[in-house]
Amino acid sequence: MAEENENETETNPMAALVQHALDQDYNNANKVFGDIMGTRINDVLDQEKIKLSNQVYNGIEPEEGDETEDDEQLELDLADEEGDDEEDQEVEDDEAEYEEDEEDEEDEDEEEELDAHDG
Repeated sequence: MAEENENETETNPMAALVQHALDQDYNNANKVFGDIMGTRINDVLDQEKIKLSNQVYNGIEPEEGDETEDDEQLELDLADEEGDDEEDQEVEDDEAEYEEDEEDEEDEDEEEELDAHDG
């Protein structure tokens, strides 16, 4: 029975991942997980390369269902909600007060310099 598990884990990386996790061998589980994810990413990239090359070189039109969710997100309405307007106004008021304070300090500094020259 132990031989069956070993043979199964050698051919099925998911089984190896689970077995390493159960054995608390996290270093090997991490390595197997990285291999699995790398393989899947490469497969998806290869499929996209094939689709693009078919479009470019063979003139095959993309299917309507091929739109990605990223394209759909660009069409979302990002208008402010009512509560956001109040917060924005508070920030603008705080900035205006800060600028007024800076101007008052600059005026006081100029007056002090003038007094020092006059007196």
